[in-house]
Amino acid sequence: MNDKKIIDLTLSINNTMNGVSIEPSRTISKDGWNATTLNLYSHSGTHMDAPIHFGVNTQTIDAIPVNRLISSAWKVNVTAIKPKELITIKHLEAITDKISPGDSVLLQTGWSKKIESEEYRNALPRISKELALWLGEKKVNIIGVEPPSVADVNNIEEVTEIHNILMKNDIIIIEGLTNLEALSSSKFTLVALPIKVEGGDGAPARVIAIEE
Repeated sequence: MNDKKIIDLTLSINNTMNGVSIEPSRTISKDGWNATTLNLYSHSGTHMDAPIHFGVNTQTIDAIPVNRLISSAWKVNVTAIKPKELITIKHLEAITDKISPGDSVLLQTGWSKKIESEEYRNALPRISKELALWLGEKKVNIIGVEPPSVADVNNIEEVTEIHNILMKNDIIIIEGLTNLEALSSSKFTLVALPIKVEGGDGAPARVIAIEE
């Protein structure tokens, strides 16, 4: 592995996140070991959605085939994007003629730097309907974004439509990525491993990139 660079693209889950509670359960002084009790919202931090999340079909997070979780991937730099702006096919011009069926796509917006601001959730750049359809036509394996959602979480019609288009095209969705600026190449191997929650609608995931 000496000729490979491993980059962590995962947010650390902590008590400042909505739906997260991490409390001491055991301590060395009292019990002889340290342990904590974790209460995690299934879509907290860096996480993967399952189709059952929006009722597209009955596939749960534990049923996603493991061969889908490692793939060739492209990073597309769209850091010039404005708050609430739609991400379109035009933004992906750099890979339009390069992407192959089964490849994954990560969109670098720099949005993870806003995680402590109101904009992070309420003014996020969103995947347009035309781009969602295009990703389906290209048979993309995974689409990954830095904001906590691929669509406006305050607009139930939009968030439902975009998730439905992606999931009906069998595209795995990862939200809440970070550290994409650490990638030095536009193509790499993506590894995205969600917690294997039986019957889960989604789960926090450890996501890494491997560069040659």
